[in-house]
Amino acid sequence: GGQPRNVQPFSDEDASIETMSHCSGFSDPASFTEDGPEVDEEATQEDLEYKLKGFIDLTLDKSAKTRQAALESLKNAFSSKILYEFVMERRMTLTDSIERCIKKGKSDEQCVAAGLAGLLCVQLGSGIESEEIFKTLGPVLKKIVCDGTASIQARQACATCLGICCFIVTDDITELYSTMECLETIFTKAYQRDRDTNSVSSTHNTVLHISALLAWTLLLTICPMNEVKKKIEMHLYKLPSLLSCDDVNMRIAAGETLALLFELARETDADFFYEDMELLTEKLRALATDGNKHRAKVDKRKQRSVFRDVLRAVEERDFPTETVKFGPERMYIDCWVKKQTYDTFKEILGSGMQYHLQSNEFLRNVFELGPPVMLDAATLKTMKISRFERHLYNSAAFKARTKARSKCRDKRADVGEFF
Repeated sequence: GGQPRNVQPFSDEDASIETMSHCSGFSDPASFTEDGPEVDEEATQEDLEYKLKGFIDLTLDKSAKTRQAALESLKNAFSSKILYEFVMERRMTLTDSIERCIKKGKSDEQCVAAGLAGLLCVQLGSGIESEEIFKTLGPVLKKIVCDGTASIQARQACATCLGICCFIVTDDITELYSTMECLETIFTKAYQRDRDTNSVSSTHNTVLHISALLAWTLLLTICPMNEVKKKIEMHLYKLPSLLSCDDVNMRIAAGETLALLFELARETDADFFYEDMELLTEKLRALATDGNKHRAKVDKRKQRSVFRDVLRAVEERDFPTETVKFGPERMYIDCWVKKQTYDTFKEILGSGMQYHLQSNEFLRNVFELGPPVMLDAATLKTMKISRFERHLYNSAAFKARTKARSKCRDKRADVGEFF
């Protein structure tokens, strides 16, 4: 209730401190204070929106560091909350800020701005508003993706954003095809040009090729069947060359894309036949049992796990079903198309994925989950185990484990003589 004071412009240090203090609340959207005092949700929402308005203003700041911090804060908020009405009212302002940051910013700023563009479309879902955003940002993103002078990280972020935004705005089929062609020009450069050599050299462009390939694969899942057939004919015999790449992430991306292509090919044609099946399964089996000592243990473990599933998909038409839990609901991932879509959105939403699966109507439509399940706070509270109960359960489980292990140790110690 005091006199109004002049607001000083943000310095770089102020921006980073402000961002850190505000962003801490966005880290875990699903969490809420258990057994704590009642929270005034309306006041909290107003406070959040007030902060977000400040961050939107700061995206126009002269300092690159301040702009980047503001973009990061908006990203954290958009990934962890549903802010449809707030975003709807300010979508053009946000689009202009993102466009300016991608065009004029340096590598780090471009990466964050591209990530925010994807989240902006996730918030608004598929509709005229997202189409307007994509009409403005699509050409800018394509230009960066194809710009050899831009940083690899910026091109990589823009390729991922391009795939997600185009996936959400699917009404214009010609735009879908032109976006896929743009991504094809990037990842096809990774194909083995010299067939006499046995491996593909890893270059600094590999991360860009991976992002372009995964974004293209996502868009392939929403193509009409006649276009899917064309793309399969074009790429199915070239993709196996990427399985020899030095980069483990490229090998995994190529393997998962192959599994998805085989799944789509068999959907379009029940009698689908792949000529080089024996050679391909040999390659996949070698990667599923890879024991090369010059490779890191973590990479080998990750690779073997993925390629066991890829081999099963190619050889036996099988997919190991995964269960995703969010709140009181369950979602079963039972095919490669669904897995690719889930992995893409999980990458952009991070820890906010579960919250968006519960509340985001667009995402629920994508995964055919129906309208959001409306649960009041009292019901949620009764479903959630208190910290004290969880502590007692963990203690009992720990004691039981210790007893079981002690018995095993006793058996090992008591070994009789055989001779």
